[in-house]
Amino acid sequence: MPRRTATMLASTLILIALLCAGVFIKVPYSEMSPGPTVNTLGDHGGEPVLQIDGHKTYPATGHLNMTTVRVTSADYNMNLVEAVYGWLAHDNKVVPHDTLYPDGKTEEQSTQENAEEFSQSQESAKVAALKELKIPVQSWVIVSTVVKDSPAEGELHAGDVIKAVDGTAVKAPGDVADLVTKHKPGEKVVFTIVPAKAQAAAEKENKTATETEDITITTKKSDDDGEERAIVGISAGTDHTFPFTIDIKLADVGGPSAGLMFALGIVDKLTPGNLTGGKFVAGTGTIDDAGKVGPIGGIEMKTVGAREKGAQYFLTPADNCAAAAKDTPEGLTLVKVNTMDDAMSALKDISSGKTSDLPKCTTK
Repeated sequence: MPRRTATMLASTLILIALLCAGVFIKVPYSEMSPGPTVNTLGDHGGEPVLQIDGHKTYPATGHLNMTTVRVTSADYNMNLVEAVYGWLAHDNKVVPHDTLYPDGKTEEQSTQENAEEFSQSQESAKVAALKELKIPVQSWVIVSTVVKDSPAEGELHAGDVIKAVDGTAVKAPGDVADLVTKHKPGEKVVFTIVPAKAQAAAEKENKTATETEDITITTKKSDDDGEERAIVGISAGTDHTFPFTIDIKLADVGGPSAGLMFALGIVDKLTPGNLTGGKFVAGTGTIDDAGKVGPIGGIEMKTVGAREKGAQYFLTPADNCAAAAKDTPEGLTLVKVNTMDDAMSALKDISSGKTSDLPKCTTK
């Protein structure tokens, strides 16, 4: 056999061996890639994404697309070949597995957490949208969760409305922890609540619940090392009563990052005309009840997915701007937003063609 042929054969065999080894060698990494983008003003799975009953709506034919990121599951073990390919692929990103699934989080736990965040983002999107339109929304502080084997277990229940702690009125979820931690571990704290069942019954009859109970709970020391902080073992959140029905129908999506685009879609459906003026606008960002837009993960993949779908403008949380601007897809304008009002102002400029006035993202 000629020496050159033998060398080529040997090289080929070595390459095949390395590829085979790479397939079987597992590495602690996960992959992120551009996911689907869905128009909040349109249909998905055969039904409207935004469904509003009990209030006048208007046709909205523009594009206000929410964006997503695909990630490998918590239970999936990447091999070396996949990791190398992901590192080399321009539109994908390979990150340590613990970045996406910290503390050994399972797929089931991740799915549950994403579903809860998605549900909360929908609520906040509705509140932010109606506040933008000056439509009143009733809000109150509730018990979101009760920790197993905590002092509150059996005393407080998810959905209970917290009216006061030690006689001091509660106006925001953070008030609860502030009032509880004024105590030392082992001291008693009094919660004035409307039981969840009474609240649900009152809402069903469109009434305000008036039945309250005082629940006394003995605090305990926080499990955090070195902290002498009193806790009762609950987390507090906010619940709302809306003056009409707003349903967001979008399966197989999780996390809080679509909040901004849902809020804008709701505003567009409740007002005449198109917010975008016919332009294709996509975006991302969490949103809270006050309309504050927060950062999200995977911004680079979301801009790619949006541009591939046809987006011309991308509403970008201010804290994500620098990362997004480092590799902006050609033909896509990144618009910086901090609040719901910023986004509404940007859409006004886009609709009117005053794009030179847009606050654009930069790498600094």
